[in-house]
Amino acid sequence: MTAELVRGQNHPLPGTRLEIRVSAGRPVVAGATLGDDRGRVPGVEWVAHPGSPTLPGLEVSKQAAADHRLAVDLGALQDTVHRVSLLLALPVGVEGPASFRSLAAPFVAVTGLDGTEIASYTITDLDAESAVVALELYRRQGAWKVRAVGQGYAGGLAEMLTDQGLPQARELAAAINDAVAQGLARSVAPPPRPADGSRVRTASQGQDAHRTSTPEGHPAPAQARPARQPGDDTPVAPADQPSGGPVNYSHPGRQTTAPPPPPPTVPTARPGEPAQPVAGDATGWSMEERLYNQVWGMFEDLARTTAAYRSAVDFADSRMEQELDKVLSDPRSRIGGAGDAARETARAKHADLVGQARAALDRDLAQLAAEADVVEPALPPSYASWSSPAWHAYRAPMEIPMALRLGDLHLPERVDLRIPMLVRLPLERGLWIDSGKALTNSFTDSAELRRLAMDTAVAHAARLLAAYPAGEFQVHVIDAAGSAAPALAPLVTAGVLAGPPATGAAGVEEVLGRLTQRVDLVQMAVRGGAADALPPDLDIAEQLLIVNDFPHGFDDRAVTRLRYLADEGPAVGVHLMMVADREDAAEYGPLLDPLWRALLRLTPVPDDHLADPWVGHTWTYDPPVFPPGSQILRQVLGQVATARRNGGR
Repeated sequence: MTAELVRGQNHPLPGTRLEIRVSAGRPVVAGATLGDDRGRVPGVEWVAHPGSPTLPGLEVSKQAAADHRLAVDLGALQDTVHRVSLLLALPVGVEGPASFRSLAAPFVAVTGLDGTEIASYTITDLDAESAVVALELYRRQGAWKVRAVGQGYAGGLAEMLTDQGLPQARELAAAINDAVAQGLARSVAPPPRPADGSRVRTASQGQDAHRTSTPEGHPAPAQARPARQPGDDTPVAPADQPSGGPVNYSHPGRQTTAPPPPPPTVPTARPGEPAQPVAGDATGWSMEERLYNQVWGMFEDLARTTAAYRSAVDFADSRMEQELDKVLSDPRSRIGGAGDAARETARAKHADLVGQARAALDRDLAQLAAEADVVEPALPPSYASWSSPAWHAYRAPMEIPMALRLGDLHLPERVDLRIPMLVRLPLERGLWIDSGKALTNSFTDSAELRRLAMDTAVAHAARLLAAYPAGEFQVHVIDAAGSAAPALAPLVTAGVLAGPPATGAAGVEEVLGRLTQRVDLVQMAVRGGAADALPPDLDIAEQLLIVNDFPHGFDDRAVTRLRYLADEGPAVGVHLMMVADREDAAEYGPLLDPLWRALLRLTPVPDDHLADPWVGHTWTYDPPVFPPGSQILRQVLGQVATARRNGGR
């Protein structure tokens, strides 16, 4: 299972023979340094770079490029090497950007020799930096791990190498830049871009053109702070969180003032009525905005209070280990009962520290659980779980809501405390419902997992249909083999699909061609400022394409179009939902990597693959489920169909 890392997070490496893949929007220099047990680089012979690309156990690219593959054999490194740092830098002295500010976030992935992705990291929050330490492989207690670093340097390679303790840093940086300049002189220049940054097509690309740029931000849940831009998934630096005391609901994550001019304030609760939620009294915000703010404030609070607890436990473990080591290193403690008493004292201190941390955590968790008990019943349908009574009073909305619930998130410290996972609308990323064999366990076989994945996709599609005003959201389905007919039955029976599910190669070609043409037409109209020139029969509603059992029924042309839709579609209202096992598409090799990275991965069974943008915890994602025997899906889709027939009423 791939670990999608955030800055500072680490992950164990299962083997020693690895490949590091780098993707960037423009050519970058890739290199690596070897560090000793203190993390220092003793000399230039410990650096692999374009001018000297090979070291024992390490090989890097000989020139700047937008995509790199670095070979690493940790078992072949010298015993004195304890750290391998991956360096990325912008070429110097050639035409191009001077900092990473104007580039898409670089993406790095550590894979096995068979291409299986072990860990990945999207390097966000880069600004004036022209060089960055992307990640490091380090030895810990005889085992190797990978850590996402993302440390940038405005002074470029020279400053970076100096920071790693290399004495000849400036001389080596100059030699690297010279080698890169010579390599770029032999490389093919990328096609120019217009001033507005839009994509340039060649005549041979036509409608099948696509980008290979990396996704922006980390595939974490949507932002928790209304002050940030909608859809901004960029991780932020963790803030300090005290280990004691209750959760502070007045921290910046809980905005309580609105931009001027504020509308009339929200009435206070009448005597005998339930009080407003804790963060629900923010003046100038609608109830929907306040609840959205509160849900993500709860998410942040849970992340930070759990981080404080884990940090306290780590400190207690480290302190006990140090005290026990001190006892063992003192020969006098081995005589009589002095050693036993010292060990018992160290363990007692450890238990006391852990107990205090757990008490503080339990206090905060109890407060958050009480808050969740108030918030959950107040959520509107688009935010609510399928078991909420809000769905029984559902009517087609007149406006698009702020956000949509895609499931729940929880941490192992308290599994019953679930935080709704809300993403902003309209969707800025497509969805990938993973039906992969890696999720298979003793309770779920492969066929059952595929069925659950398609059921999950239908649940998400139904919620999207219910969130939009009547007729403003259309759903298309590609089911090339026809294997998803039972799962699609609720959508087909209700008559809410844009057309029958497409089957066979001809059906795949027809749907992809129609949606690709729509993307092209809307793009040209928007860029040319001629929206009135769109064909009168063009459906301007938001479009969702569900693709089941990919890549069955797809040839190379269809795959190219699918990548194009995933990349260009969201900006003009065409969204993609893939129901697929990534291993099934292995025959395409790295060709589809940009497609997978452009989508938000969700699972049909609980799985711990998402990270928060504050402290980088690994959260367990719980997919949406319907109560046993519930008819709510049929009722909601019936309301959607009725509203369409009645013109939105």
